[in-house]
Amino acid sequence: MKPADGSMEWFTKHSSTLPSPLVQRLDAGRFQCLACAHRCVLSEGAVGICNVRFVQDGRFHYPFGYVSSLACDPIEKKPLYHVLPGADVLSFGMLGCNLRCDFCQNWDISQVGRDSSAVARPVEVTAKAMVDWGVGQGAKAAASTYNEPLITAEWAVEVFTHAKRVGMRTGMVSNGNATEQVLDFLRPHIDFFKIDLKAFRADSYRQLGGSLANVLSALRYAVQIGLWVEVVTLIIPDFNDSPDEIRQAARFLIGVSEDIPWHLTAFHPDYRRTGVQRTSAETIARLCEVAQEEGVRFVYAGNTSGMTRDWDDTRCPACRTPLIQRAGFQIRNIRLDHGRCPQCGTEIPGIWA
Repeated sequence: MKPADGSMEWFTKHSSTLPSPLVQRLDAGRFQCLACAHRCVLSEGAVGICNVRFVQDGRFHYPFGYVSSLACDPIEKKPLYHVLPGADVLSFGMLGCNLRCDFCQNWDISQVGRDSSAVARPVEVTAKAMVDWGVGQGAKAAASTYNEPLITAEWAVEVFTHAKRVGMRTGMVSNGNATEQVLDFLRPHIDFFKIDLKAFRADSYRQLGGSLANVLSALRYAVQIGLWVEVVTLIIPDFNDSPDEIRQAARFLIGVSEDIPWHLTAFHPDYRRTGVQRTSAETIARLCEVAQEEGVRFVYAGNTSGMTRDWDDTRCPACRTPLIQRAGFQIRNIRLDHGRCPQCGTEIPGIWA
C-alpha cells in the first residue's frame, strides 16, 4: 500500500527509525509486518495501515526515540484495577493506530497521517530519560498507551528494559489487534496487557477497520502465555449497548478465564461521533448486572463520576466483602491480605506486589 499523504516522508523527517525485528522477509523485496493482525505486506516505499511502519532502502522500519504524550498518573486511570492499586504509572505514547475508530478520545495522536486535523508532533527523548523521570515521580509501573502500542512494540521494549531494571511492572494498553508473534516478542518484557474489546459483532469491528476474530484470538493467547489481562468495553449507545451483546461477550470472557476483570465504561461524544448522547450511569449499571448474571466475577463501571458506587469497588467473589474501595481514580481503602480476602481467605487474582 502506498502512502496517500506523505506519511513515510513525514516520519523520516520528524522522527528516528530503526530496522524492525517484527517482520518476515518475503520474495521480490517484499516484507510482511508481524506487529499487528493486519499483517501488512509492504514493498519499497510503502507504509502500513498504521501509518508509522514502512519500507525504505530495502529495510522495514519502525519509529523510536520519541513520545507524543508522557504523564505519570494513577494506574486506575488505564483502567487497571487488579494491578498495584493506588500506584502511579509512567504512561507514554507515540503516534498512529491500526484502527480508525470515529469515537477515539486520543484521535489527535492516533490518527496522525490519516486525518489532516490530527496535528500532534513527536518530542525526542531517550528511554532511560523517560524512566528516570518516572522514578522521580514515584511511578511503580510503566505503560505504553494513548495511541496503539503494538505498532511501536520495539520502542516499548526499549523503555520497558530500563523500567524493569528499576523494579517497575510493565505493560500495554492496547486494542488487542495483535499477532502471536508480537505477543511472544513482548512477553519477556511485560506483565500486564489491557485490551479494548470494542464490540462483540464482526460488522461493528469492520466499521472500525479491524476484525473481532483477531482480537478474540489475541485475548485468548495473551492469557495463555501468562500475561495479566484486563478488558475494557466503551459502551456506546446504539453501537454495542444491547444486553444480548454484553451477554455474549461475558460468556466468551468466562470461557477464556474467570479471572479477567471487565470494565464497562461510559461513552462521551468525541472526534467524529459527537451526535451520539453520553452513556448514562443507569445503562452502565444495568449492563454490569447483566455481566455479573452471566458469571463475570469482577465487573466494573467506568466514566460514571461516582454514580455507580457499587460497581467501582472490588469485592470478594465468594463472600462479597469489599476489598478495594474507590472514589474515581483514587483508592479509599484496601483490605486485601497478601492477595486474599481477609474474611473468607479466597484468593483474588491480580498483580498486588
